[in-house]
Amino acid sequence: MRRSSAVPAAPFTRARRRADGAPVVAYDRRPGRVPIGAQLFTGEQISPRALPGGMPHAHDFLVLVHVARGSGSLLVDGHGVPLVAGDVCLVSPGQVVGGATTDEPDQARSWVVFFTADAVAGVTANPLAWRFHPLLAAFAESGTGGPRTLRVPDDDRAAWESLLHVLAREAPAHDEPPSLAAADQAATAALTLLLVSVARLAGPPAHGGGDPIVAAVLDAIEAGFRDPISTRDVARSLGYTTGHLTTVVRERTGRTVLEWLTERRMIEARRLLVETDLPVALVAERTGHRDAAYLVRRFREQHGVTPARWRRGARPT
Repeated sequence: MRRSSAVPAAPFTRARRRADGAPVVAYDRRPGRVPIGAQLFTGEQISPRALPGGMPHAHDFLVLVHVARGSGSLLVDGHGVPLVAGDVCLVSPGQVVGGATTDEPDQARSWVVFFTADAVAGVTANPLAWRFHPLLAAFAESGTGGPRTLRVPDDDRAAWESLLHVLAREAPAHDEPPSLAAADQAATAALTLLLVSVARLAGPPAHGGGDPIVAAVLDAIEAGFRDPISTRDVARSLGYTTGHLTTVVRERTGRTVLEWLTERRMIEARRLLVETDLPVALVAERTGHRDAAYLVRRFREQHGVTPARWRRGARPT
């Protein structure tokens, strides 16, 4: 199986490390830009060296891989997933991706779509609500020995190719988006149609609910994130020690309780910044931050810009 050295640039940042040492790659959110990206990889671009940083990593967003031509494998959570033309591989946040290889470097052609759950309509609140969303539930159901794979029927492959071309044009993963009218809306529409196809291929979810401890943690976060609660407060409300709950949640979701709490607060902060004219100090107060300076510091850590700059960039001019 041939490997190559082509390394395209990546629009992601390495945010932290898991308990096992694997780096966690975060989606590089930019003000005013929908968190969706698509890229076509061909030939020698399909290589473990194309990974962000050239090394295995987990990530905090969803990834869809579609093999349009050729065959090869994708390494996820230490399992080699064989893929052939027409296959779709669904990689969920927290899974460790070790890279791809191809058996046919002269013929290989694979699409990769990156997106955050809140790019999908209806996923705006609880950070793990996407696992129960009808268009995303298939990503939460791992197959035996690795991520879930599906098969696109031959009659549907031309439609998939067209939608993926639209995504790559309207929301290129590694380049600045084109200055086209309604590019974000076009990308969101194309992604939605792809996910509708995925949901139909996957069929009904195999189970009706998620992990009870994780669900309880997320409910506690949803109920209290507007107040200055901590991981200790969440653990105490559920009757666990802080250390035990942190370990369990990290093992089962790839993130700690604090990271989920922070993400929920950031979701609300971004919403308030875009949809209201509240001063940053009031945004901080309504998202559980002790003062504006603390919100600014955490927001810059997460997004690379201040809340005020995010607000300016996210609003139409």
